Amino acid sequence: MPGPLVVNDSIVIPDIELVWRFSRSSGPGGQGVNTTDSRVELTFDVAATTALTPALKARAIERLGSGTITIAASEYRSQLRNREAARHRLAQRLREAVAPPPKRRRATKPSRGAVERRIRSKKHRSDVKRLRRDP
Repeated sequence: MPGPLVVNDSIVIPDIELVWRFSRSSGPGGQGVNTTDSRVELTFDVAATTALTPALKARAIERLGSGTITIAASEYRSQLRNREAARHRLAQRLREAVAPPPKRRRATKPSRGAVERRIRSKKHRSDVKRLRRDP
């Protein structure tokens, strides 16, 4: 379980840059909830990491809105499964944050036939409404 977090082929976050906190969780688990620290908070400082290039760091901070990401996981009864869920969600969030922007759409104009069909249908609708009126 512990070890570097693989985000994608080129980004691997060392385990030392991940900050873990554990606390008691609400939800299912009966009396075990009151005694075990199964809730997990995973914090990662994007601004201070060495795993990202400066360009990827700037893109991630711009998209995330801050320099740190905090993921909380408490949906499972066991701490281990919550840790795995938090690691998975952090990796997914970072993949989305450093993804290249989508290609710009090239503007096109409607074809001549499409313009003519549109105008013809507008004229037809206009005629229908005109014929409904009283003379």
